[in-house]
Amino acid sequence: MTQHQPSRRRALGVLSAAAGAAMLPFAALAAAGPRRIILRSHWQIENIGDVAHTPAALALLERHLPQVEVTLWPWYDEVPAHEIRMLTNRFPKLKIAQGKLDANGAGSTPELEAAVASADFMLHNSGPYALAWMDLEAFSKRTGKPFGVYGVTYGHWIFGNAEKDTLTRAAFAYFRDSVSLRKAELDGVKAPIMGWSPDVVFSTDVADDAAAARLLEKLGLADSRFMVCLPKQRYTPTWLHVRKKRAFDGRQHQRNEEMKDFDHAPLREAIVAVVRQTGLKILIGNEDETETEIGKTWVYDHLPEDVRRKVVWLDRPWTLEEAMGVYKRCEGMFSNEMHSPIMCIGLGVPAIVNRWVEQSSKGRMWDDIGLSEWLFNFDVEEEVAAFPAAVLKMAQQPAESRARAGRARDLTRRRHAETMAVLGKELDKARRA
Repeated sequence: MTQHQPSRRRALGVLSAAAGAAMLPFAALAAAGPRRIILRSHWQIENIGDVAHTPAALALLERHLPQVEVTLWPWYDEVPAHEIRMLTNRFPKLKIAQGKLDANGAGSTPELEAAVASADFMLHNSGPYALAWMDLEAFSKRTGKPFGVYGVTYGHWIFGNAEKDTLTRAAFAYFRDSVSLRKAELDGVKAPIMGWSPDVVFSTDVADDAAAARLLEKLGLADSRFMVCLPKQRYTPTWLHVRKKRAFDGRQHQRNEEMKDFDHAPLREAIVAVVRQTGLKILIGNEDETETEIGKTWVYDHLPEDVRRKVVWLDRPWTLEEAMGVYKRCEGMFSNEMHSPIMCIGLGVPAIVNRWVEQSSKGRMWDDIGLSEWLFNFDVEEEVAAFPAAVLKMAQQPAESRARAGRARDLTRRRHAETMAVLGKELDKARRA
């Protein structure tokens, strides 16, 4: 990675002209210069899968709409400095605007005001649902400009469907799994353009190969063939996310404790089979920072001694770039998490995903990209029982597994190209309006 340190002023995109630009008429600003997008994204900072949404979307925009000027508007009020560096190193032209919009679309900061005033379009990035729907409405009310939703899940019982009417008013509404698309259609969502488009995280390309090499050397995996295993709780214990400051949820904690052995015994069985029958080593990693400890207490500590000698537990969270550098070098992944497998498929690396009722329908995108044999419903005992053998088969057939992952990757790339072309047409229409 390039190692330079952008100033906070540059990183946040606070240009000297921002305040003045915010005072100009919307039409005059939008008509001048390149087409401009506000990207609403960066939903979480505690999970590298959510962190990945932002650079992945930016990579897609860079590849398919290279002349478009993008301002990132992060969901989080504070983005860690190392994530700012990651984004600005990879995308040096990126502008970042912090702040909030009120219901009438007034920005709370000069840089957000300037971004809103000059934007042709607001793009809601992939996520668990269209959680920033009120911001889309405020932007539209203030500017009269269009917005689109790109690769979200819809209709999960945890999140509800408050965004339904906003989706209908979108220039386009793309859903990252076909289950969500069907639910939206049944709910009466009628955006002019609706369809399936994969989660943007398939396009993640930030990787710190040097950091990954140092980590693998430290873990004794530098010269080894290995797979990655990721644990996960039924409910992410977000009360442990320090910045969220959420209260302890006793019901969710109890459910996690009830299911921890049921959900992780199959991972342990798979590890035993792979280590004993293939000679591959295993790295137990994490996607969310709360999963670090359970990798040890729910998985590693329960392994037989002879197997543990070939298994390494990562004892800390890692950055997205470090993880990507490791994923590039692994033989495959089996995971109770979702977005690290997505990153792997984007790299052409085989990945098996487990899901359960507490999660949304996002896992069903494995069906949509031709990987049904690598998707397991852990609420169905027959599928749980079949999981270890599937992991072993993936490990024992590396060429076939790589070919399957490559076909899925290519499918996501084709569909992203098609849906990015739609965004380009909508930008042209917005500029002509």
